[in-house]
Amino acid sequence: MPAPRNPHLRAAVEIGFIIFLFYANLLMGEFTVTSGQNKTLLAALHDIVTVKTIAIALVTSIIGHTGLVVLREKSERH
Repeated sequence: MPAPRNPHLRAAVEIGFIIFLFYANLLMGEFTVTSGQNKTLLAALHDIVTVKTIAIALVTSIIGHTGLVVLREKSERH
């Protein structure tokens, strides 16, 4: 398998996708029955996009990306 042309771009895309999935999960949780049915999308985004969730998303996405790199390297060796 050839080496990627731009590993930094690949890392950015993978990290971005993990962050997208993280926030999609949080957003779905905002529209459960217990959270209120009359909540708007803007109100839900205001509730979930905080400094803490951004920090959590960045740290966990970097950990996830590192795990993907390790698994990818192991599969290429075999």
